[in-house]
Amino acid sequence: MEVGIFARTFEAPTLAGVLDAVAAHGIRHIQLNTSCMGLSDMPDGLDSAACERARREIDARNIEVVSLSATYNMIHPDPTARAQGMRRLEVLAAHAAELGADLLTLCTGTRNPDNMWADHPQNASPEAWSDLLAAMKQALALAEEHNVRLGIEPEVSNVVSSPEKARDLLDAMRSDKVTIVMDGANVFPRGTIHRQHEILDEAFDLLGDHIALAHAKDLSRDGEAGHEAAGTGLLDYDHYLQLLHHSGYGGAVVLHSLTPEQVPGCVRFLQEKLHNYA
Repeated sequence: MEVGIFARTFEAPTLAGVLDAVAAHGIRHIQLNTSCMGLSDMPDGLDSAACERARREIDARNIEVVSLSATYNMIHPDPTARAQGMRRLEVLAAHAAELGADLLTLCTGTRNPDNMWADHPQNASPEAWSDLLAAMKQALALAEEHNVRLGIEPEVSNVVSSPEKARDLLDAMRSDKVTIVMDGANVFPRGTIHRQHEILDEAFDLLGDHIALAHAKDLSRDGEAGHEAAGTGLLDYDHYLQLLHHSGYGGAVVLHSLTPEQVPGCVRFLQEKLHNYA
């Protein structure tokens, strides 16, 4: 396992500037967001020539794009918003290979119309699950057409709120194109942080064979996804990384939810932890 980072952690007027900042910290693996290319997070269109220029910049620094962010609210209460998100997902799927990516990270979504990461009472409804299955079937068709994988992330405030629901979704989709993005800071319902080892153990028992990407951040309280930089909160990183290792995962562990100023300390923290699994 090696350290990776969300490229958009760094702000620069050009993609080259972002990549230079990544490389300056000795990082060689990124989750790319098209905002780093001067576009929106989910653009309505992508130009192949622009993607190929971006790929040359990435390759010139010996950086690997381990995933491409493709998050939109898959169960938004407005069907028009869902359809728009799916069209934009198709844009990213069609151009992912040009950027060197074969994994698109998704947000399974929420009935909250304003924030795709915020909880809503209707997330647990049968209708929300039905809408998710319909969206995932469309997304899977795109993944098969463009030969990319989809990464779903158990996240307490989304419709896939637990490892158990992520397992249910994997079973419903029955495709190796649907994989797991594991973030140990995202899976603790309110009042459960004292049981974090048990909850993480269960998560890896259910999902460990399907992990395509690991995220690294932290949390200050349970009941919502973590928002803190890795090593600054309550997550037992020794336990989390041990579970990743034992699952057979050998890819990037991608830092996010950190400021540029926190990068050196977080990289050092994670490198020291990962040294045990070199």
